[in-house]
Amino acid sequence: MEIFRTFLMGGYECADHINRSGERINLLKQTQHHIRIEEDYQALRSIGIQTVREGICWSAVEIAPGIFDFSEVYNRMQAAEKYGIQQIWDLIHFGYPDGLYPTHPLFCDRFTALCFAFATFYKTHGKQKLFVVPINEISFLSWHSGDVRGTVPFAVNSGWDIKYHLCKAAIVGIQKLKEVDPNCVIVLVEPLVKIHADQTEDPVNIFNLNEHQFQAMDIIAGRMCAELGGSEAYLEILGFNYYWNCQWKANGEPLDWPDPLQSRTPLATLLQCAYERYNKPIFLSETGHFGTGRVPWIKEVIEECITAIKNGVELNGICIYPVTDRPDWDNLKSYSNCGLWDLDNNGERIPHKQYINAVDKAQSAFQQDNKILNFVRNLFK
Repeated sequence: MEIFRTFLMGGYECADHINRSGERINLLKQTQHHIRIEEDYQALRSIGIQTVREGICWSAVEIAPGIFDFSEVYNRMQAAEKYGIQQIWDLIHFGYPDGLYPTHPLFCDRFTALCFAFATFYKTHGKQKLFVVPINEISFLSWHSGDVRGTVPFAVNSGWDIKYHLCKAAIVGIQKLKEVDPNCVIVLVEPLVKIHADQTEDPVNIFNLNEHQFQAMDIIAGRMCAELGGSEAYLEILGFNYYWNCQWKANGEPLDWPDPLQSRTPLATLLQCAYERYNKPIFLSETGHFGTGRVPWIKEVIEECITAIKNGVELNGICIYPVTDRPDWDNLKSYSNCGLWDLDNNGERIPHKQYINAVDKAQSAFQQDNKILNFVRNLFK
């Protein structure tokens, strides 16, 4: 049974955190997705994509402590119905309301209230089954906010503490979501990485470093920190985010891509390891590149995903991220040229025709079960 409407999916950037300059960002608004929703969905439908990742932007919908306004979210829900789009909703995509952070004594209470309010709203107004990501990329957010001062609380040497409290919030949030809507589907999303040793590194240390990427899912599953009340039942669908810089040396230096020395671990292998660890349905929840690397990157990713499927991995989709270009979090005037559609100064969508064509062809390829591999390998000859 297919979980998602289409195997290829699209994601819209919705980060809403406070950046290193202390400035609140909202990339949903920065990219004008919130007011160009019909245009964006119509464009996606034109290339056969009918499943998307969206975010509610907690900092925007909680207009005062405990008071929520989901009217903008509702507009996107209505557009999805109009264009036949399946939505997956992030509740935390790096941002929280002002004055709140994961170790704040009221964080869990405020997040639980958000989960209750959103699930109740969705149960009343939504027509689709609710697919919900409680907290996007706990592992990355813990590092970004707890080790390198990327966002609140702008800490160092506190990554584990932040991770522990985010997992605590995720668990109580899942419990509240299920209490309101037992049929909602919980989607956990974490980075998929590989840290490589050099000749001087202790293999045990490298193994332990690579294990860190699974800590959040393990805690939510109750495999670690059992006092938080995690459960295997909370692992329903698992998403893994993978970009060119998700493989690096122990000293922090990213491995080259393209990879002429073939020093990188194949994505198919990483996906198989993640799948065998949890034995749950998985999908590639974010992937993409920028500039001229977009087309060769998606070609390689698709080939690797096909290999993973042929090796028995229950892979349910690939999410192209982002659909529309995004600015740098710490410099909103600097865009990445990483979307299926890039943006000009007025927010106009500029199609990257080669990238769109590649994704469009790949979408067709995945509908040809016995011809997939050869078809994709010949796409870009």
